[in-house]
Amino acid sequence: MLVGERMTHPVLTITQDVPVQDALVRMRKDNVRRYPVIDKRGKLIGIVTDSDLLNASPSEATTLSVWEITSLLAKITVERVMARDVVTTTEGTTIEEAARLMADKKVGGLPVMRSDRLVGIITETDLFNVFLEMLGGRCAGVRATVEVLDTPGKLHELTGAIQRLGGNINGMGAIQGESSETRMVTLKVVGVNLEDLRQTFKPLVEKIVDIRDETGGE
Repeated sequence: MLVGERMTHPVLTITQDVPVQDALVRMRKDNVRRYPVIDKRGKLIGIVTDSDLLNASPSEATTLSVWEITSLLAKITVERVMARDVVTTTEGTTIEEAARLMADKKVGGLPVMRSDRLVGIITETDLFNVFLEMLGGRCAGVRATVEVLDTPGKLHELTGAIQRLGGNINGMGAIQGESSETRMVTLKVVGVNLEDLRQTFKPLVEKIVDIRDETGGE
């Protein structure tokens, strides 16, 4: 799965000369939390978040009256509060690499570039939706988390057992187990009875961590 498949496009942008208060109004109307900032030629020059806009204040505010502060705030533009060192990605970047970049750089969104042209943005919301789809979060079914030995063929055993029960896997994910020798595997399975799946898994896994029926959601 690549960034280009999951990014938001066309991307909503803003120019550096927009007053902060106007940018906030627009951000709420657009229901977004960040804008890539472009110049008059459409070149990416920064990024601004709702926090940047909300925290904007005139540096000399402590000596001014409320009326004067309000007047000065109206003159502060996006250019003053935007981040100029923008972390970007490309359409061909993998989703997991984009997620790693966001986590390592502590940012909530990455403008997507094609050469020097802005073509989209991928945000934490896009990644949450991928996560939901991967684990079948919106589907009804039996959700099982099991700890298994990290050995070749173990996943094949689990999926084969599900097939023999007549079930189908709607979501799956795996993370490091409680030791370096195990993996924690979560599966969302439809078309099976919870107790049948529990009994089938017992001899195949080190531990059944959790198993439950889920109704799914919109």
